[in-house]
Amino acid sequence: MKILDYTNDTIKGLFDLSGKTAIITGGGGGLGLSMARGLADFGANLVLTGRTQETLDKAVASLSDTGAQVLTIAADTLNPDDCQRIVDETVAKFGAIDILIPAAGVARRFPAEDFPKDAFELVVDTNVKGTWYIDQAVAKQMIKQFEAGKSPAGKIINITSVRANNGLDLGYGAYATSKGAVVAMTRQQAVEWAKFDINVNALGPTIVMSELTKPIFSDPVKAKVFTDRIQFHRAMEPGELIGSALYLASAASDFVTGQILYVDGGCVAG
Repeated sequence: MKILDYTNDTIKGLFDLSGKTAIITGGGGGLGLSMARGLADFGANLVLTGRTQETLDKAVASLSDTGAQVLTIAADTLNPDDCQRIVDETVAKFGAIDILIPAAGVARRFPAEDFPKDAFELVVDTNVKGTWYIDQAVAKQMIKQFEAGKSPAGKIINITSVRANNGLDLGYGAYATSKGAVVAMTRQQAVEWAKFDINVNALGPTIVMSELTKPIFSDPVKAKVFTDRIQFHRAMEPGELIGSALYLASAASDFVTGQILYVDGGCVAG
């Protein structure tokens, strides 16, 4: 839309996701579920995926007050066949895919010199391959949508981390490696898929208060290592990612691609 075409109503509608469909992998987890709620509150239909149906059922129950249509698919994004099944079931239910947020991820922490092979591969495979396979499957569908005349064809919002930029002497060798790869992946996908009007960006949160980070925040010494690097001197709450996710998912960001939006309380800046 040209700037002269904007009116008060169209500006107010920049963040409206009514009729849009968003796939969120890891949709039953802290960050995934929080972003799902934010998108649902602005009108999106949701497809939540994860490895266990029980976790997904709990997520759906917690979203009942949003009024959103929610499809759950138990699947493993490390399996390309599962990724294609996610796409197929989503299109069968909602007709198109407008937004993808691959939020499924894991972390394991060991000293770099002693990092176990199995743990390293688990982190890198889950965070890198698991993101790539679902991005690829969804992009193929978005390309079909572009060829059918849909523009923009879709929004992909990868999840990286401040650890992609800043090392930390607390055993983040595998996690930092994986999230650095997601940054490179995001920029490469953005360049390759721009010709199909697909926007590819990434969110880079700092450490988030969640079940995964409880072991860190139960240790005041370790917690201080993190919060001292954050200019607001506290961890991020999951809900603080919603606004940025909504921006990258909506028409407000139609001319934004290949960008890493750090939601980090100034961690990278400092």
